[in-house]
Amino acid sequence: MPTPVEQRKRSRRPGGPRPAEPSSVEIPFGKRNYIIFAAAAVVILAGYFALSKGSITLAPLLLLVGYLILIPWGILARTSKGE
Repeated sequence: MPTPVEQRKRSRRPGGPRPAEPSSVEIPFGKRNYIIFAAAAVVILAGYFALSKGSITLAPLLLLVGYLILIPWGILARTSKGE
């Protein structure tokens, strides 16, 4: 009679290397995504420019909008079928 440890070893998946996953995973960015990224870059640069001038209200708002809204939106925006 096999011990409980031997039973667990038999019930496990066979060892060895895992099958390779397909390498065709892509994140396609369309024209719309790049426009949003460009807008994010402009807003972020404007935020750093305002920060260098001493603005303590406008600069953080611009930087937050650029980093927390526009860049994620540019990554997650779906491209239309025509692009």
